[in-house]
Amino acid sequence: MLTGLLDLPVWGLIVVTLAMTHLTIIAVTVFLHRCQAHRALELHPGVSHILRFWLWLTTGMVTKVWVAIHRKHHAACETTEDPHSPQILGIRKVLWQGAELYQQASQKGEILEKYGRGTPEDWLERQIYTPHHLLGITIMLGIDILLFGVIGPTIWAVQMMWIPLLAAGVINGIGHWWGYRNYECYDASTNIVPWGILIGGEELHNNHHTFAGSAKLSSLWWEFDIGWLYIRLLEMVGLAKVKKVAQQPILSQVQRPVDISTLRAVVDHRFQIMAIYAKKVIIQVHKEELRHTQGHSRKLLKKVGSLLIREESLLKPHDKHKLATVLAESQALQTVYHYRLQLQSLWQQSTASQEYLLQSLQEWCKQAEETGVQALQEFAITLRRYQISPNEV
Repeated sequence: MLTGLLDLPVWGLIVVTLAMTHLTIIAVTVFLHRCQAHRALELHPGVSHILRFWLWLTTGMVTKVWVAIHRKHHAACETTEDPHSPQILGIRKVLWQGAELYQQASQKGEILEKYGRGTPEDWLERQIYTPHHLLGITIMLGIDILLFGVIGPTIWAVQMMWIPLLAAGVINGIGHWWGYRNYECYDASTNIVPWGILIGGEELHNNHHTFAGSAKLSSLWWEFDIGWLYIRLLEMVGLAKVKKVAQQPILSQVQRPVDISTLRAVVDHRFQIMAIYAKKVIIQVHKEELRHTQGHSRKLLKKVGSLLIREESLLKPHDKHKLATVLAESQALQTVYHYRLQLQSLWQQSTASQEYLLQSLQEWCKQAEETGVQALQEFAITLRRYQISPNEV
């Protein structure tokens, strides 16, 4: 039968195809990524199995393999050990050969053994899903032909391309190459767009790499993570339980001395606080410098705006040279940049005692308030008011 059991018009076939691929994306982001890989939430066993079964039909991916490769990516991000870093392998290779890189990594038993722990090992996984992972997509082909007739193989091909192209290619490739960054984490991850719909919220990749254990990928008020919407709906009906989301720093209503609570708040919320520092201090001082700088110096100053707030370890040699040239000509920028690096050193000193770190933070605030740079002074005064939320005690 040419039309199959469902005799749909062209627009109907498009809607059904998009709906099925969207369900696949949701299964990846909610089940594989946020639940299995990062343990950010718990799903009802029934929901977990439905999503796992759907992934078996539409992707052929094995839960343990996907989780292990993803955890390895986080553990070795932007290094030669990273299974799919465009910073190492090049954007073209990851974008267009992401699925092949995934397959190569899946053959490395040491990755599966070390990073694949805690994934499902029930009878279905051992007897069907893992040993017969290609059977599911074959069954899906038959279902598509039965339901849609001669157009069925085309719909099936779109389903098979969806994850390799959008997840393995776009997220792993463009998500570490191009886009905007809310936080200067230690890898090159970016947010591709602020509306995480097409890829279930995974477009907000910089947010995710900054707060990998968070079930919610959106961070700023204007960002939308549709995967988080589905998680909240499941939670409302008792089918999911969120274990962790990224907490926002809170300010005390009164001025407080810098104490252990302040130190913990600054360290725990370091990426948000450094984003505030970039906006309230560095960008403001940069604008002030632009207002009274002319000629070639002004052109160079404009070019280094983004470099001033970029994670230092990600700067390329020629960027470091441009930045050093500008800092040598601007005492104000040199000061705020220096204080930025000093503040960052607090959480980079992993072996330092709590007393030493507290003393360092107290001294940082005192010296920052004495610099004469208004934006830095105001930030240092505000920093004293940060505290941990009751949920974090």
